[in-house]
Amino acid sequence: MVNRCTRAVLRHRALVVVAWLTLSLLGLAFNAALSSRLSTSLNVPGTESARANVILATHFHENVEGSFTIVVPRGTLSTESIEHRVAGAVALVPTGQILQSKEISGVLYLEADTNLDLVHAAAWTPRLRHALVARGLSGAMVTGPAALQSDVTPVLRADLRRGELIALLLALAVLIAVLGLCGAVAVPFVVAGVTISTSLFVVYLLSHALMMVTYVPNVLELIGLGLAIDYSLLIVHRFRTEMRHADSTCEAVISTMDRAGRTVMISGTAVAVGLATLLLVPVPFLRSLGAAGIVVPLVSIAAALTLQPVLLSVLGRGGLRSVGVAGLMGERDRLARGWTSTTRLVLRAPRRVLVVALVLLATMAAGLWWLQLTPGSLSAVPPSLASAQADSFMQRHVGTGVITPVQVVAIAPAGQNWRSAALQQLQSQLATVILSDREVSDVAIGLSSAYVDASGRYTQIFVVARHDFGARATQQLVARIRQHDVASAALPPGFHVVVGGAAAQGLDYLNRTYGAFAWVVALAMCLALAILWRAFRSLTLAALAILFDLLSVAAAYGVMVAVFHFGVASSWLGTYRVAQIEGWVPVFVFAMLFGLSMDYEVFIVTRMREARESGLSSDDAIVAGLANTGGVVSAAAVIMVGALSGLVLGHIAGLQELGVGLAAGVLLDATLVRGLMLPATLSLLGERSWK
Repeated sequence: MVNRCTRAVLRHRALVVVAWLTLSLLGLAFNAALSSRLSTSLNVPGTESARANVILATHFHENVEGSFTIVVPRGTLSTESIEHRVAGAVALVPTGQILQSKEISGVLYLEADTNLDLVHAAAWTPRLRHALVARGLSGAMVTGPAALQSDVTPVLRADLRRGELIALLLALAVLIAVLGLCGAVAVPFVVAGVTISTSLFVVYLLSHALMMVTYVPNVLELIGLGLAIDYSLLIVHRFRTEMRHADSTCEAVISTMDRAGRTVMISGTAVAVGLATLLLVPVPFLRSLGAAGIVVPLVSIAAALTLQPVLLSVLGRGGLRSVGVAGLMGERDRLARGWTSTTRLVLRAPRRVLVVALVLLATMAAGLWWLQLTPGSLSAVPPSLASAQADSFMQRHVGTGVITPVQVVAIAPAGQNWRSAALQQLQSQLATVILSDREVSDVAIGLSSAYVDASGRYTQIFVVARHDFGARATQQLVARIRQHDVASAALPPGFHVVVGGAAAQGLDYLNRTYGAFAWVVALAMCLALAILWRAFRSLTLAALAILFDLLSVAAAYGVMVAVFHFGVASSWLGTYRVAQIEGWVPVFVFAMLFGLSMDYEVFIVTRMREARESGLSSDDAIVAGLANTGGVVSAAAVIMVGALSGLVLGHIAGLQELGVGLAAGVLLDATLVRGLMLPATLSLLGERSWK
């Protein structure tokens, strides 16, 4: 199939180039429009917090995600004057209104609400801030979900541009080092550029049907850059080998694609399968990352199988000729000689190598014992942001839990009214039980419209926790309110209670995510086993690949905990120190690493299998396979780590965690696992490896 595809592509080169150029231009044209469709919502449909949010929106006219918190140190102005001025500024925002205001320790904080979704509410943040200043409230600070979205978006864009520059420079250095200073160096960059821009266009189309999270461009562009360059480098490396024996460029291209192209197709499919498992998670946040992630390897495969042959046919023999810098994988291929020597050393003492490697991986994976998860954190964003400064001010002067209170909604039977004396007593009874919890610093109840809706059937209690909404203690508080406090209040039959707010939403998000995670792991393993069994024609090789993948993932998790929880190399990397890892990160790291690890396995084992089928002994086939692929896999891993460094060097904690986890997994997999453990294990298994 690959052979026929390559011949067809070479016959219609101009059409292929025009098609990819058109898709790339569409991606560039719609890139700006994509950013306006991105969201940071953690809403999980069908959960208790989602039901509570619907009630709050319908009966209390609250919009959890399209809201603002305005913090004003009172100074010399009266409370009434501040409220009047803030109300005038909020009225400029479509459907904007003040829901409630409170004064604590000389600080007035007001909750402003809109009917807008998160993206559109965020767009009004700068104008709201300007309006407050224009009304004499220069000390007013604006935070809340919409303001955070507005402030974080420019940071993500700046991080992406800087990360891409770093990744491109490192990739250029690596490609010149391995290929030499020649025309072939440009091919991976052309393929990567086309892949990224086309992927952005496809994701823009998907954003009309699926929610896409704010992190998508950063994840898509940086991982896409590394993946596309890796695939292209593998093909260029094989093309250089084929050109030494081919009579014509066309023949070399067809032979290259028949082997390396087939390998890339299997590898890309493995990555796509790993990310496709995220669609099983019933959480829009993760599904959007999975859907966007699938696009990258699929577009990479398409570009590698169609555009790359055209570029190689134009490149020809002259494009492989180095000028000045010969490259480590030139005619003398020093990397191949190095890998040959290393592999022979491993095969002399395979048991010892395997034991040492397993001990090292187990040591790194030990951090899993301290892995704690959070849906998010107010402290895991750059402290220089205006919204972050407002949050910090409130934490110092008012308290952490005031910013994101737990909202307990009680529903009375039809015909009953919470403003009646009997139900007021029930409201107080429930509030007293909740207030007795050691994690609660305050509760707020009342009879105004902020607490009881117009019908009188719904009431809400604001619960102020002592810790951040994503802290483990706050998650446990929400669980206790739901499971214990409501029961302890002994409400009469017919009364119902649902718990909402940011903390409850975060808990439901984690529960749904990790309730499905076991299925994600199981499906990924089954699909990978099927793909690799067919590719390697050996159940043993396929099972080993999956086992090694799991070891790489476990070690990557441990490294994440070491860096972010214990601060290992944190000051050197410039990363946050946090007690908890953001909940979406381990799931995405598993899905992505599972695919990337299979990438390297396919690259290496395919060449080993070729050598074995040519008549070499098992050990000689292992040496030949690593000699031919060890260098290109090492270069590909360095390029991928360079691309991921763009995430690590950014300013958003979740993306830093993702970058560290993936980079650690890729490095360990390409060196310790595939470079040492794989040949040692295959040598110990002998002929059983190939069955």
